[in-house]
Amino acid sequence: MDGAKQMETPAPAPREQLPLDDLRKFTEVFSRIKDAYVEDVSDQQLLESAIKGMLSNLDPHSAYLAPKDYEELEESTSGEFGGLGIEVGMENGFVKVISPIDDTPAQRAGVQAGDLIIKLDDKPVKGMSLEEAVKLMRGKPGTVLTLTIMRESQNAPIEIDVTRDVIKVTSIKSRMIDNGYGYVRITQFQADTGRQFLETLDDMEAEYGNDLDGLIIDLRNNPGGVLQAAVDTADALLDDGLIVYTEGRIQSSRLRFSAKPGDAMAGTPIVVLINGGSASASEILAGALQDHERAVVMGTQSFGKGSVQTVIPLDETHAVKLTTARYFTPDGRSIQATGIEPDIEVRPAEVNELDSQPFFTEADLQGHLKGENEEQNPQGAEQGEGESASAASRDYQLRSALNLLKGLHILNRRDTGQDDGQ
Repeated sequence: MDGAKQMETPAPAPREQLPLDDLRKFTEVFSRIKDAYVEDVSDQQLLESAIKGMLSNLDPHSAYLAPKDYEELEESTSGEFGGLGIEVGMENGFVKVISPIDDTPAQRAGVQAGDLIIKLDDKPVKGMSLEEAVKLMRGKPGTVLTLTIMRESQNAPIEIDVTRDVIKVTSIKSRMIDNGYGYVRITQFQADTGRQFLETLDDMEAEYGNDLDGLIIDLRNNPGGVLQAAVDTADALLDDGLIVYTEGRIQSSRLRFSAKPGDAMAGTPIVVLINGGSASASEILAGALQDHERAVVMGTQSFGKGSVQTVIPLDETHAVKLTTARYFTPDGRSIQATGIEPDIEVRPAEVNELDSQPFFTEADLQGHLKGENEEQNPQGAEQGEGESASAASRDYQLRSALNLLKGLHILNRRDTGQDDGQ
């Protein structure tokens, strides 16, 4: 669960008298429901419904956690759970897709960040709580759920059939995207992501046989996850300074996280990719690297989920998940509802080469004067060809990030006097 932490929080001492008139109104409504509702309702059910309503009206992330909800919270941070594979929130009474998780049924079926789910099978979502909708989306692996979705690019609702599965989220994926340039995709921040990130950097440098010339960190459609994991990842790339801080009404919600000395990449140029599906912990990482000018942030504006949820136990089996603080970047920018604005805005696009035929050059002229560096076999393989280069050519944002890294690397070489021939 994004930004959620579990802790013991003592109940605050009352600072003023209880609102007796409002409490009388509550007990009156409670009594009327007990006497006149069409079906018999237990006291426990009414009181639990009152608690759920009290929390759900605060914000989309505060909630009452019954025993099963506790289990689901643990599953979502451990990286394995059953369902469709989407991170969701509420908007105008509908379920909004924050982002589909990589390699899950929802992503493979075509669910996109920003989609509004208006029906689950034949049940309208309007009027449901987020927890009720999530319970309907979860189910036995192999069963099919039909999502009716409103999408900005479509004039009418569309239906998408998604087959439920056991969701196993791999936090980090990586590859060499070009000679000397690494690519790390963080799909979700789990408890071990920080350590995995450092191991991934070591593995890529070992594969390349040298320090990397540049790194792309892809946080697109990353819905967040464990706060400490984002802090650890930022710490790996920063020498010192503040990473993130939180502000709230109670002392325990006021936290500051700072970097320890040591940059694992020793100043190597970094580009961070974000989009509207980048939320919470991914916004913390992007904001920290942006404020410290350690990376260029590229893509489109992020989601803007900048609040902290604290799990406060009520007893052994029940708890409340309560929004207790807001995130701020090192420069004091609030992430909540504004998100991270990229340094360079690059929207998704499809790029087609207009000129696919090779140019006729001097080297093609019969009897041309030989150049000093002319190769005997000019038909050799082009640098960067293969699966990784193909992926970059299909992904315009990724291609733009790679081109920027190459430019930064060239400038850095010139600044340090490491040009070819020097």
